[in-house]
Amino acid sequence: MQREVCFLIDGEGRLLWSDASSSPISLPDSRARWEAIWRHRAQLSEISHSHPIGPLAFSHEDETTMEALIAALGSRPRFSVVAPDGMLVRDRDGQELRPPEEPWWTGLLRLASGMTGDGGSVSLPEVPPG
Repeated sequence: MQREVCFLIDGEGRLLWSDASSSPISLPDSRARWEAIWRHRAQLSEISHSHPIGPLAFSHEDETTMEALIAALGSRPRFSVVAPDGMLVRDRDGQELRPPEEPWWTGLLRLASGMTGDGGSVSLPEVPPG
């Protein structure tokens, strides 16, 4: 089953919290997600979500949500979207880039989202110690 998934990541690349929708094309607003973002705001470094059927781009809804998060937090975390064909990052300066190497957790995000890329299995990278 394909579905959009959201991960909250700390500065060390550790997964702080996650949730998922039941749809491959939307991740509806969630009070639990907003509360988790607020609860983890001191450690929060990145908010990532998946687009299991693409595109590798931030949607209009993503843009408005990011602006609301920046206003609520008073700071700009890194935002990212993970699709079958890559990862797109909006860094703390607001610049978009495709990282040369994806973090370890992108494999887990793709797996949770039902993405396999080739119709086969998903191989997860080694989880860093700590």
